[in-house]
Amino acid sequence: MFKIRRSADIARRVAWIHDDQAKAGKPIHVTLNATAIETLTKQIGKHPKSVFTYKGKPVIQVNTKAWYKAVGRAELENFRWHDLRHTCASWLTQSGVPLNVMQEMGAWESAEMVRRYAHLAPEQFSQHARVVDDMLNGINLTHQ
Repeated sequence: MFKIRRSADIARRVAWIHDDQAKAGKPIHVTLNATAIETLTKQIGKHPKSVFTYKGKPVIQVNTKAWYKAVGRAELENFRWHDLRHTCASWLTQSGVPLNVMQEMGAWESAEMVRRYAHLAPEQFSQHARVVDDMLNGINLTHQ
């Protein structure tokens, strides 16, 4: 039977997805934000080993009938579990998180995979383009 094995250290605000559970076969370090810490803390004591349960039993699979029912209740069409990752990446990019940081946070194998979100942050690129304006400020660019 396929068993999810993940670890979390609330005090250090980190979690790990072990290599045997990760798509690329490499462990993934996950930095936990305040929302994740709050969610994990609320689950303490509900089950001896698992964070997320349904009717007292560990959730071992996420792509289930329950998932599809929830998607239907939310009136979403053609929505897959993996779309949550794309949504998060889009939001991070639009909020100005640098692509190299996003790559680390999402454990993308290559920068090329993360670059597909770059078009969502034109203001971020404008901000960096203004650095050239600042460098050239006061320099006479006309050749007389």
